[in-house]
Amino acid sequence: MATLLRARHILPIVAPVIHDGAVVVENERILAVGPFAEMRNAHAGEVLDLGEQILLPGLVNAHCHLDYTRFRRAISPQKSFTDWIRAINSHKRGLYDEDYLDSIASGFAELRKWGTTTVANIESFPELMLRMPKPPLRTWWFMEMIDLRHRLSTEAAVTGALAFFETERPGWLGGFGLSPHAPYTASGPMYELVSKIAEQLGMNVTTHVAESREEWHMFRDGSGALYDFLLTLGRWMYDCHKARTPFAHVAHHAKLGPRWLLAHMNELDDSDFALLEALPQKPSIVHCPGSHRYFRHAPFPLARLRAAGINLCLGTDSLASTDTLSMFEEMRAIPGLAPLEIIKMATLNGARALGFDGGKIAPGAVADLIAIPHTTPDADIPAAVLAHRAPVHWMMLNGKVIG
Repeated sequence: MATLLRARHILPIVAPVIHDGAVVVENERILAVGPFAEMRNAHAGEVLDLGEQILLPGLVNAHCHLDYTRFRRAISPQKSFTDWIRAINSHKRGLYDEDYLDSIASGFAELRKWGTTTVANIESFPELMLRMPKPPLRTWWFMEMIDLRHRLSTEAAVTGALAFFETERPGWLGGFGLSPHAPYTASGPMYELVSKIAEQLGMNVTTHVAESREEWHMFRDGSGALYDFLLTLGRWMYDCHKARTPFAHVAHHAKLGPRWLLAHMNELDDSDFALLEALPQKPSIVHCPGSHRYFRHAPFPLARLRAAGINLCLGTDSLASTDTLSMFEEMRAIPGLAPLEIIKMATLNGARALGFDGGKIAPGAVADLIAIPHTTPDADIPAAVLAHRAPVHWMMLNGKVIG
């Protein structure tokens, strides 16, 4: 039997706002959406009246590191990105498996508190998956892959990564993917092999690219603080003297396309934009405003990336470089866009990047929904969503009310 969710306002994302509307949910999918009277006449079932609320899709956090939830404000802003890497590595050395499991659980609770129903999580310690309970949210687990010191051959590293997916996990919503960490920690051959495996198996891939100016100098000029630091760690620096940008380096080694989520992409030049525009199938790009502000990066090229036809998403990154896992805070940090376009970055665009039918209220979409109070006669519903600053108390995940 279907359930009719009635709300004062419905924000479908892909259609105009519906006042006094209803969403018809059957099993885990949305069956229909429209004015309440029309939906009531067309569909039998229980009516759940949410009252003076805005009903909208659950938020999609397209880039997060739940392992580091306990690092909130543990690392003050450093003089350089390289110094921050040293600091987080130092903190990680003092933690144990139980600490990371607690951190992941705390991260899920905070995401849920602020209305996130789907998260793309980079998992640095995949062995923890064997001890992890079923996630409370729709989660894409991306296995972080690093071959910085070539302790394992690239083939062995990828073979080990694939074992990450062999255990069946019934009831887990979401999916699994690969995450070569960044061009400065994952070799070109690793990107090549990950690209090939992901294409064969239909996996998503995410990676950090062009995050900092130091990364730019490392690849473009073969110099700088990051270059010097990694040289001391024994990284083979053959790829840093080819006058390529970080993005050009990744594009040289990987077959980029719609299954790729590129996090950050802060430091791009004209040749990078030409390369992006020439790609027959484009990757998605994930912007993390809070982390961007923490590192004092150059302005994010939002307008130019939109003009290039890129699917732009939002993420929080980790609490090692931001203060909150609230996607509402990330949305409020986007300047110069209409509120609805910003909300799309935190819903529809993230779902598209991950390849599932969500982030919208439309027939056939997964029934991942949230409701937030709205009692004023304000007709600008998207603006009211952006202004919301309280925890989200009502949530539906996969057709089931969970809060």
